[in-house]
Amino acid sequence: MRGERIEFDGNGTPYVGYLSRSDTGSGPGVIVLQEWWGLVDHIQDVADRFAAEGFTALAPDLYFGEATTEPTRAGELMMALNIGATEKLLAGAVDRLLADDSVTSEKVGVVGFCMGGQLSLFAAATNPKIGACVDFYGIHPKVEPDFAALRSPVLGLFAEHDAYASPEAVALLSAELDRHGKAHEFVTYPGTHHAFFNDTRPEVFDADAATDAWKRVVGFFRAHLN
Repeated sequence: MRGERIEFDGNGTPYVGYLSRSDTGSGPGVIVLQEWWGLVDHIQDVADRFAAEGFTALAPDLYFGEATTEPTRAGELMMALNIGATEKLLAGAVDRLLADDSVTSEKVGVVGFCMGGQLSLFAAATNPKIGACVDFYGIHPKVEPDFAALRSPVLGLFAEHDAYASPEAVALLSAELDRHGKAHEFVTYPGTHHAFFNDTRPEVFDADAATDAWKRVVGFFRAHLN
């Protein structure tokens, strides 16, 4: 890992995250939000990949040090997430990232995966300091973004075969964003499954879809954060 674990403050509460600074020395800021597993190596690697592309990325630890490889425990951790407290944590992460000397953008981007995908929509609808939002197959039954308050464009990346973020759910989300007049682009990758971007899970990882999705994400953030 090329980045480092840092501490940051949110409304007087100390938090921890993984910060990876731009390889070029400066660039736009991006918040990376974890899957339900926690702040695992894969998420830190995604932050490092952003750094290699000229961004500075911060992945906040939403589980306060706990991570797991067991789906049952991951589901418990996801459902135990306090949304009000998480909103404060995310606001603190955005402020910490914008305050970093390596960040040149006036607003930050936010990207999340699975649970983090839904939280990325929530954060973008809550925080005006977020200028672009990417949702990878987002799902969380307790998180309901206020789409009327959404201020940033949205890029949504989804799998064709997904019991969590089904094609029907994706269509409903698109219709809801249309209803509120919110700019968004959704891409569904044929033949893929939930978590197709996670290269630590060979049973679902799809290299072609992941490569295309990454190019879209980098281009999207460069277009909206520069």
